[in-house]
Amino acid sequence: MWAFVFWISLGLVLYVYLGYPLLVALIAAVLDRRVRRAPCEPAVTILIAAHNEEASIRQTLQNKLSLDYPRAKLNIIVVSDGSTDRTDEIVREFESERVRLIRQEPRNGKTEALNKAVQEARGEIVVFSDANSIYDEDALRHLLANFADPDVGYVTGRIVYTRPGDLSGVNAGCSSYMGYETFLRLAETRAGSLVGVNGGIDAVRRELYQPMRADQQPDFVLPMMVVDRGYRVVFEPSANLYEASLNRSHEEFRMRVRVALRALRALWDMRRLLNPFEFPFYSWQLFSHKLLRYLAFFPLLSLYASNLFLLRRGLLYDFSFFLQTTIYCAAVIGYYFQHHRRILRFLHAPFYFCLLNLAALTAFFQLLSGKTIILWNPRKG
Repeated sequence: MWAFVFWISLGLVLYVYLGYPLLVALIAAVLDRRVRRAPCEPAVTILIAAHNEEASIRQTLQNKLSLDYPRAKLNIIVVSDGSTDRTDEIVREFESERVRLIRQEPRNGKTEALNKAVQEARGEIVVFSDANSIYDEDALRHLLANFADPDVGYVTGRIVYTRPGDLSGVNAGCSSYMGYETFLRLAETRAGSLVGVNGGIDAVRRELYQPMRADQQPDFVLPMMVVDRGYRVVFEPSANLYEASLNRSHEEFRMRVRVALRALRALWDMRRLLNPFEFPFYSWQLFSHKLLRYLAFFPLLSLYASNLFLLRRGLLYDFSFFLQTTIYCAAVIGYYFQHHRRILRFLHAPFYFCLLNLAALTAFFQLLSGKTIILWNPRKG
């Protein structure tokens, strides 16, 4: 019995992290569904939901106003979600025909802020930016070029994490993880549609936006709604967003728990997309990339537990147990020495891998307890 559990668990772990990405890359090479990009200049509204962002909102607005795009076709709406600092005051310094401030009171979360802002948006395309997201000057043009393809309904750009201060296990692991995700998103785009986006540099056709509940995660639920309506969700690697990564593991952990919990709830809300008879290819992507990824802690735990009972039953089992133990010990050491540069390169990968799976495990139990998340503090680097 333990051998059966071991091999099933090992197969699932390998499939989630290696098998699915390689299969998608192979399918992408065969299908090669390239996006028919072309220069285009539709009217655009950039939406920014902000709560107590006095430290970054000025720079973000200056960045958006300096983008390489026709002034007459670009406007910005900032929704201040119950801010109690100088956020509103700073935004009012920029108020004009191009910049508008909307006050959401009482505080009701990012999703409700976006629902409110879209009602006031004038653009054919709505772009979502975080309050601390800095774009390349030409990022908007690269992003919008994808909408020349009538099959495209939603586009996400590439997030580049900067590393302020000392190099830590969190920001190094986060950057490595995003490199892995970038490879996967490129493959998924050429195969059809993405199942995960960035949120800080995203764009959608305004007519495809559907209001969401306050507890739903916009950068997960909305792309699935777009796919449900027959449009593609694609990745634009030339549209770059620069954002400071987190330096402290407990902050990254809390953020990952929040993301995982809201993603699991979103999968339940949009479970019809997991129907292989109605969405044969996308349901497989959603199941493999998201559901199995967020539940990967199950086979990881059962793999280690079953391996423990199989010790001294073969060299392969002994080596597997040694390898797993080494990885988990490296993760623990990486946690305690996450700010030591000299040993970081050998430890940040197992450390961040375990952080992600521990966050998913925590989110799963929160899901079972009925917890929902509507409000949270902004991500700070």
